[in-house]
Amino acid sequence: MKLRLGIVGCGRLGTIIAEAVAKGYLPEYELVGCYSRTFASAERLAMTMAEAGVACQPCREYDELLALEPDIVAEAASPQCMREIGEKTLRAGCSMVILSIGAFADDEFYATIRRTAAENRARVYIASGATGGFDVLRTATLMGGAEARFFNQKGPRGLRGTSVYDEKLWEEERTVFQGTATEAIAQFPTRVNVTVAASRASVGPEQMQVTMHCKPDFVGDTQRVEIRNEQVHAVVDIYSATPEIAAWSVVAVLQNIVSPIVF
Repeated sequence: MKLRLGIVGCGRLGTIIAEAVAKGYLPEYELVGCYSRTFASAERLAMTMAEAGVACQPCREYDELLALEPDIVAEAASPQCMREIGEKTLRAGCSMVILSIGAFADDEFYATIRRTAAENRARVYIASGATGGFDVLRTATLMGGAEARFFNQKGPRGLRGTSVYDEKLWEEERTVFQGTATEAIAQFPTRVNVTVAASRASVGPEQMQVTMHCKPDFVGDTQRVEIRNEQVHAVVDIYSATPEIAAWSVVAVLQNIVSPIVF
């Protein structure tokens, strides 16, 4: 029997996840429905799936999606959305694969989600997004005495709409932020989810030091996480030209959930 899959967030990333179902990357799943902040986005995704031969119900309200009784919801929306739907989803006994890990910078919310998942025999799978190396981060932290830091480089276009943006960024290279992962996600709610993911896999959001750099004419994102203890020094350095790697990381998690071999 196939697992019933719902998608939250019907933009570019949610569409990639849905198309992975249509293209046969996730044969163990049935895509039953999708929900987005705007119903028109959910309708567009459902129409795209219908053209590919996949029946997917667009939902006006999130409760409509839960009423379809998905086994797993793939979230590709925003930290605010995750805060709104997280507990409700888990109380329904539905597991989640999430990209908006930025919501977990809040220790209280993180603890609530852990408790709710355990009480309802559900799980929250954190997709790697545009970073990686969670295995070595967790291992080095377990060994003790670990320190970790995160570096992110963007172009000026990637900072538009934030408090640090100004036109001079198109002409001069600049460090635009230094602080903890908690401070970073507060200042850039939708742009540095990966810093919180890396910190939760290692030393925690208050201990993870984050530097954000802006370089004129730079396209895409560089994410570099570094962890060090007395015996280990590891660096994971990833450049991505587009955000698509984040959506494919969700597909990889969904494959792992049902695979007899887990990477």
